[in-house]
Amino acid sequence: MNRLTRIAVKIGSNVLTRRDGTLDITRMSALVDQVAALHKAGTEVILVSSGAVASGRSELCPAKRLDSVEQRQLFSAVGQAKLINRYYELFREHKIAVGQVLTMKESFGTRRHYLNQKSCMTVMLENGVIPIVNENDTIAVSELMFTDNDELSGLIATMMDAQALIILSNIDGIYDGPPSDPGSVVITEIAHDRDLSDCIQASKSSFGRGGMLTKTNIARKVAAEGITVIIANGKRDNILNDIVDNENARLTAPADSQPATPLPQPDLLYTRFVASPQPVSSVKKWIAHSEGFAKGRLHLNPQAAQILASSRVASILPVGITRIEGDFERDDLVRIIAPDGTPIGVGKANCDAAQAREAMGKHGKKPVVHYDYLYIE
Repeated sequence: MNRLTRIAVKIGSNVLTRRDGTLDITRMSALVDQVAALHKAGTEVILVSSGAVASGRSELCPAKRLDSVEQRQLFSAVGQAKLINRYYELFREHKIAVGQVLTMKESFGTRRHYLNQKSCMTVMLENGVIPIVNENDTIAVSELMFTDNDELSGLIATMMDAQALIILSNIDGIYDGPPSDPGSVVITEIAHDRDLSDCIQASKSSFGRGGMLTKTNIARKVAAEGITVIIANGKRDNILNDIVDNENARLTAPADSQPATPLPQPDLLYTRFVASPQPVSSVKKWIAHSEGFAKGRLHLNPQAAQILASSRVASILPVGITRIEGDFERDDLVRIIAPDGTPIGVGKANCDAAQAREAMGKHGKKPVVHYDYLYIE
């Protein structure tokens, strides 16, 4: 691979909206121009776009006071129509077709639904259509909502086997201190083992639901699955094309020359989360991001937990299970719990809860979770 051929791009609400909450059409048009240029150059782009709720909020003045769920449903219903129509018109100027994909968190809860979404977006890309993805806020229930579109973009990037996920926010990346502090600088590259606890602020964005803490957690998880993650300022001119040029320069450079190889724009600011050199399988990617739908919990003894913590390839056998919680069926997801109560992984059950309880603690039984369907955090 010597260039990026498929990327996911997440555009945050603070990039697409002005201070008063209205859509920033000039910025939106500039980003569409950049995506169109990448598309015409042969890079497949999956767009995960926020802005529906903010867009709808600027259009309406409710006749009565609404609760938070009613507001989100009303504003997103009106705003999503406005948002996708604007994208349609802007991309049509480039003679590029777009397709709307509205999804919910529970649509990732089963392998069948997961693969159905992947198939839908794959056929769109194969036919030159740019998928524009957003959460279906009109029917999503609070407890089943994504943290924000950062979480959704991470799911989409891993599901679609993207080589990179670019998260466009309203700041230049992850700083080594408060962004408002003149002494703080952008961390340009983050390895999987770097401690960022002193750098990340817990504050949320003005119009979205997330913040840098969410972005960082998602970025780490996606990078661990073999996908480069970049956090950058979407309000900077030509930022998307500049990032792709820089990343392509990294990919085309001889391995022994990195990172000393000059980049097209060495002073370009953004944070890059380094992808793991050992990407996980497609099935394990789904399992890793669907942990919220686990139907049960398998508690392990110290020996079984220690084996999973090592680099050994191992399934979860009944002999290593000390307690089972929940009433799950075969193929449901289950949480894997260490002896001290700490969650250490997620897996797809190879039997139902009754069969697992009957075999628990016994030797010579089939795995309750096979290694091929086990994701260790």
